[in-house]
Amino acid sequence: MKDSAFASGPLVGLATIVVTSLLLVVAAKALWLVVPLLFGIILYYMLYPIVHRLVLSGVSREAAAAIVAGSVTLVGVAVMVPLLPWLAAQSVGSEETFYRYLEGGRVLIDRTLTGLEKQFAFLQRMDFHAEMSKRADEFGGNALQKKIAEALLAAAVSLPTMLLAPFFAFFFLRDGQVFKKLVTRGVPNAFFERTIYMFDRVDATTRAFFQGQLKLTAIDTVFLGVGLWLIGLPGALAIGLIAALFEWIPVVGTIAGAGLAVLIAATAFPNDPWVVYATLGLFALVRTLDNFFFIPLTVGRSIQMHPLPTVLMVFIGGAVAGIPGLILALPLMGVVSAIVGTVSGIVLDPRLRARNRWAKELLQRRITADFR
Repeated sequence: MKDSAFASGPLVGLATIVVTSLLLVVAAKALWLVVPLLFGIILYYMLYPIVHRLVLSGVSREAAAAIVAGSVTLVGVAVMVPLLPWLAAQSVGSEETFYRYLEGGRVLIDRTLTGLEKQFAFLQRMDFHAEMSKRADEFGGNALQKKIAEALLAAAVSLPTMLLAPFFAFFFLRDGQVFKKLVTRGVPNAFFERTIYMFDRVDATTRAFFQGQLKLTAIDTVFLGVGLWLIGLPGALAIGLIAALFEWIPVVGTIAGAGLAVLIAATAFPNDPWVVYATLGLFALVRTLDNFFFIPLTVGRSIQMHPLPTVLMVFIGGAVAGIPGLILALPLMGVVSAIVGTVSGIVLDPRLRARNRWAKELLQRRITADFR
């Protein structure tokens, strides 16, 4: 069956945006559950090939899911137990390092503004350097320190809930097919084919998105890590990995990853601005390669919608649910689009509705055949 089986048009697109926005609003109220659920879905698509291989080798699906998810849980606990005290011990040093990088960034901004004022007289008449320095000091004062402390506290509180991720992944791996059968069992025969295709499209959309993002993260890590190493930045591979993980956040992630690398470059090489320029050039190059080569080969067109509502949905997701909303907006929109398109296609297809009415009439006749 082709995608023509789904209804499309402005009303379907509007309904998709509205439903997705409502789901994101609900998700924003239960982030403690949504975040581990999101990681559980990612784990599911990471571990599914392993479970599938075990099933093909003769292991039952229940046993395969238990072995794989149990192993991941044990590894997670083994990593988390020593990690929490280490993070607590490193928190003070990490905060000092962060502010050292901010100071390096401030020095870079001062030099850049000074150079701009020398080149453009109107900026000097506006006292542009002094005004921007004042704004930067206000941003880097107590307000930023408070936000960082709140973010670290929220991360520490939510870290134990990450243990729910392998729990969710286990049930997805074990009962995914069972859930599909339970849902489709109550679907009328006239709508059965479209419903099955809807499940396949939802699964293909989420699989393409998350598995593609994982591949894209690995590719970006290698390219950014090698590039930053050639430039001479300390901890190049770690910076590349962090920046690649930031890419999961549309729009904001690219800026955050590049900004982090620029701060480190400005701090490590305070007297060599060309290192900063090379770092920015590297991120621009990798982003260009992502847009034209890597994303089409990995994520592809997993979200089959027009770019305008897609971009709009990203900003709506960030407004109603913050960073989790930015990450969830596109895959959730793809799932909702498949469901809304299927329901609309059924409602707007007079032949399917006629088949359903005729099936009900035949069933009624068979039930009441011996009443005469």
